[in-house]
Amino acid sequence: MSTERQSDRLQGQSTTPVPAQGAPTRRSQRFWLRSFSILAFLLVWQVGSLFSDADTLPAPLVVLQNLWHHLTEGELLESLAATLRRVVLAFLLAMATGTLVGFWMGRSRSADSSLDSILILALNIPALVTIILCYLWIGLNEVAAVVAVAINKMPTVVVTVREGARALDRELFDVARAYRLSRWRTMRFVYLPQMMPYLMAAARSGLSLIWKIVLVVELLGRSDGVGFQLGVFFQFFDITSILAYTISFASIIMAIEFLLVQPLERKANHWRDGDAD
Repeated sequence: MSTERQSDRLQGQSTTPVPAQGAPTRRSQRFWLRSFSILAFLLVWQVGSLFSDADTLPAPLVVLQNLWHHLTEGELLESLAATLRRVVLAFLLAMATGTLVGFWMGRSRSADSSLDSILILALNIPALVTIILCYLWIGLNEVAAVVAVAINKMPTVVVTVREGARALDRELFDVARAYRLSRWRTMRFVYLPQMMPYLMAAARSGLSLIWKIVLVVELLGRSDGVGFQLGVFFQFFDITSILAYTISFASIIMAIEFLLVQPLERKANHWRDGDAD
């Protein structure tokens, strides 16, 4: 029996380094696959520009030169700052309110039954209608712009968080009560770890949706921001500048996704990976 235990222990020790060695390999593979997809996209873009009019589909190098021009001599930095400010404010408002409402609906049957019809209605109202109504009710100001974006995102946050609240393991709450954990420690060690994957899913989907709605809000009722500039370029049929602004803002959102959101998601789900191992 002792020999079998020692062999099992040695086998367990020999297998534990494998995930640590395989993790950099998987990350490098993902990096090269993403790089290859971007290069393939640029190649298709370049080939398409050769068979199109230069004003209709400019080459990638032409767009990059135009991007540098707007960055050094234009209003690109000011427009990006204004748009990112609205994105951050609307994102925080939608996540905070949507998380509270979604958790309440997921843990209370009466609240879920009362608000479910309103939630379905909110999910099906077009974003354009919400934006126009906010501008008419609140005015053509910054508050209306942020509120309109947050209202459009909030229902999806509520749906995601509600499903997470419904999936909470009740046995863990029994353990917390048995050990007489305080409300704060129960929230930190029982609620939050289980809810974190759902919160991160809502955050990722919200980030990709909010910045698109912000551009529409700026196009309709603001005098600055990326959306406003895209409207100006549209009036002059300046496709090169439209693509340059789009690439700049999309690059920032991708950087936030890869450098901030995904690392937080991996850290939040680390305890699940450990259980799986």
